[in-house]
Amino acid sequence: MSAPPDPPPAGGPPRAIATPCIKVCVVDGESGLCMGCYRQLSEVAGWARLTDDERARIMAELPTRRSRIRPEKLAMFS
Repeated sequence: MSAPPDPPPAGGPPRAIATPCIKVCVVDGESGLCMGCYRQLSEVAGWARLTDDERARIMAELPTRRSRIRPEKLAMFS
């Protein structure tokens, strides 16, 4: 189970969470990955609850995940 996110600074707005989202939310049925950001649906849904370290680990993996989606599918978004 992941640790709760860091609390927002007292008296200020919550701090921004780094995200790979590019607002192209289309899931590839073969790989189960979003064709915009290459995250799994469970990662997208739980993103705000992950720690900074967990998000950083996932974001480091994303470039290699692209190869799990057939190129002709990705061509739709180029």
